[in-house]
Amino acid sequence: MKNRINVTKCFFPPLEEYTKFTEIIWNNQWLTNNGELFKELSKKLKEYLEVDYIIPMTNGTLPINIALNAFAEEGEVITTPFSYVATTASIVWEKCTPVFVDISPDYLTIDESKIEEAITDKTTAILATHVFGNPCEVDKITEIAEKYNLIVIYDAAHCFGVKYKNNSLLSYGDVSTCSFHATKLFHTGEGGAAICKNEKIYHEMFYRHNFGHNGPLDFHGLGINAKMSELQSAMGLSLFPYIDHIINERKKVCQFYDNKLNFKDYRSIKIREFTDWNYSYYPIIFSSEKKLLELEHKLNQNNIYPRRYFYPSLEKLPYINENSCQISEDISSRIMCLPLYVGLEEEELNLIVELLNE
Repeated sequence: MKNRINVTKCFFPPLEEYTKFTEIIWNNQWLTNNGELFKELSKKLKEYLEVDYIIPMTNGTLPINIALNAFAEEGEVITTPFSYVATTASIVWEKCTPVFVDISPDYLTIDESKIEEAITDKTTAILATHVFGNPCEVDKITEIAEKYNLIVIYDAAHCFGVKYKNNSLLSYGDVSTCSFHATKLFHTGEGGAAICKNEKIYHEMFYRHNFGHNGPLDFHGLGINAKMSELQSAMGLSLFPYIDHIINERKKVCQFYDNKLNFKDYRSIKIREFTDWNYSYYPIIFSSEKKLLELEHKLNQNNIYPRRYFYPSLEKLPYINENSCQISEDISSRIMCLPLYVGLEEEELNLIVELLNE
């Protein structure tokens, strides 16, 4: 097999369709700051995702930072050790203290039954991740948050198009944050969004993502620059007609793996009941780290490069001083995501499966 097979591959819309939108930018002579394409993309995202308040931003980490800055008050933030590093880094960056709660061994999301015992008088927020687009136990988390008057922020980076109990998964929590990074199934090159529960939270998030502006000369308060540009919006708009195609093609790859892998030395994750999933990742959990490393090496020898999402468990980061989360540590040492993207050929998929099944 000559072609390198990476864990993912960016979907490029036809160049002429992107160019049509860039021509609008050139005609308008408007590159950023609430331009025509930004407004159009915001409208399309609201409709597609079935949410009321959304703010597209220049990447997927800044919405987390801004939500923590606005609502966590430099307090303790209960969070998951099994996520991408940005989840924990944002907490520390905003001068809050991460308090890790271990994960469910099946769903890999934060174990909601352990959250309450981690709450102290310094707790201000819960920041949980819908891992691989798999929903947290949102109803229980909402109940806990209301009992203790805590803000709920969901890192929903993987959740574009996911529904839970017939509602957009992004509609849960006070703020949900989504990533539109180039590797995601919907992307703007770099990009992301904050989805807000109500108009008041939307207002807080919006002015903070635009330097705190209240018009050109007045200011509501402190803010930074997280605005999405017209060029990013153009990429999102040119990608929009292909979203259903992208999800369907990724679904076919996942079904191929489901049907062909022998699941002898590994297992797939369990998707929570009542979830309409988006096929964002295909993780498998090996029987041991030794087995993972053996098969990763074998795949690499054949120019196939899966990736160890997420390793290490985040309480092991060098700037964190936390007790061990044993389930997260165990899972993070044994989990790996297989190649998944539009354009994977059957010949390539057969080779991946053959190597894993040997």
